[in-house]
Amino acid sequence: MRFSSRLSLRRALVTSVVTAALLSFVAAPAGADPGFYEPPSPLPPGADGDVLKTLPSKFTGAKSTRVMYLSRDTANRAIPVTGTVLVPDKAWSGPGQRPIVAYAPFTAGMGDQCAPSKALAGEGGDFVSSFQSSFVSALLDKGFAVAQTDYQGLGTPGEHTYVVREAEAHAVLDVLRAAQRLPGAGLSAASPVGVAGYSEGGGASASAVELAPAYAPELDLKGAYVGAAPADKAVLAKSLDGGMYVGFLGYSLIGLNAAYPEAGILDLANDAGKQLFDEARTTCTLDAVFKYMYKNSSQLTKDGRPVSAYLDQEPFRGIVAANRVGTLKPAAPVLVEHTPNDDVIPSSVGKQLGKDWCAKGADVRFQDIPSFSPVFSHVLGITGAQGNAANWLSERFAGKPAAGNCGRF
Repeated sequence: MRFSSRLSLRRALVTSVVTAALLSFVAAPAGADPGFYEPPSPLPPGADGDVLKTLPSKFTGAKSTRVMYLSRDTANRAIPVTGTVLVPDKAWSGPGQRPIVAYAPFTAGMGDQCAPSKALAGEGGDFVSSFQSSFVSALLDKGFAVAQTDYQGLGTPGEHTYVVREAEAHAVLDVLRAAQRLPGAGLSAASPVGVAGYSEGGGASASAVELAPAYAPELDLKGAYVGAAPADKAVLAKSLDGGMYVGFLGYSLIGLNAAYPEAGILDLANDAGKQLFDEARTTCTLDAVFKYMYKNSSQLTKDGRPVSAYLDQEPFRGIVAANRVGTLKPAAPVLVEHTPNDDVIPSSVGKQLGKDWCAKGADVRFQDIPSFSPVFSHVLGITGAQGNAANWLSERFAGKPAAGNCGRF
C-alpha cells in the first residue's frame, strides 16, 4: 500500500472515530445560575486566593462548591478565576489534617461553556470532559480534598490563556488558597497540599510547583504529579502542525496572544487564519480536533510561513522562552510521566523537563505510562495517569521519601 493511501485510510479512521464520539455526546442543560461566572465590577480588593463568591455544585461522593477567587495574570494584574472545591464524604484516615490536591484540568477548550467546573457538575463541556471527572474521583477516593481551577478566561470573561506558564501557575496555586479559606469546608491554612495534572494540566502543575517558592511560599506543598506536560512550546509548534491535533496549536496562539497582546501574534494570520481563530475561541476539545485536523499553519499566515518559522525572531522568541517550563527548581518532589508513543506531545518533551529539573538538584522521578495503542495514546494515557497521581501523592502525604531516579532516564 502506498504511503498516501495509508495516510488517507488513517485519516478516514480517525474521522469516523471522532465523529462517533461527537455524536455519542448529548449536551447537558446549561447551568442553573449563569450569573455566577460574571465577576463583580470593579473587583474588590483582597489577597490572592480570596473567595469572591460561591455556588453549591454537585459531584457524587463529595460536597462540591463552585468558587470564584482572586488570582493574577501574566502581567501581575488581579483577575477573577472560577473553579470547584470538593471535599469527599469519607473521613480522612491519614496523618494530620486532610490534604488538598489542586487538580489542573487537561485541555477542555476555549469557549466559556467548556469550563471544567461546569463539566464536573454535568452542565457543559464535551465527551472528553468525562475524563476530568474520573481524575478527580481518583483523588477523592484517597480521601483528599480537591481544588480544581478553570484557569483564566474559562467561564469568566476574556480569553483563556491556554498553556501560559505564569497565568496557569497562579490559578492553580490560588485555588489551593481559596480551598483553605472556604468557610464550612473543614480545610485550613495548615492543610498540606499537592498538585496534579495531565496534558495542559501537566504543564500547569509543572509551572505551579516551580513557581510556588516565589508566588505561594506559605503553602505546605508535599509533591506534584506532572503528566504529559507541554513544557517546550517550540517543539510543539512543529510536532502539532499539520497533524490530527493542530487545533491545540491554534489554542496556544490564542492563549499567548491574550497574555501578550502587544506582540500582535494574531496579526500574522491571513483571512483564513483569522476565521479559524475566531471559530476556535468558541470550541471545546473534540470540536476543535474534528474541525481542524491536518491543517497546516503555513496556509493560515500572510506570508505562507509555518508558525514554527517565526519563533527565532523577537518578540516571539522571548515569549516562547518565558513560557518554557523547567527553568526553576521545583518546591517539592515531582513525579513526571509520559506515554512513550504520545501522539500529541512527544515524550521527549516530558523527559527533557525531568532532566532540566534534575540538573537543578530537584527531587524528580520520571517514568513511562504504558500505552496499548498508537492511536489516541495521549488521551488513553489519562487512565493510567490518574491512578498513578493519586497513589504517588498518597505516599507524599504519608511522609514516605520519594524515590527519585535522576541520571537514570
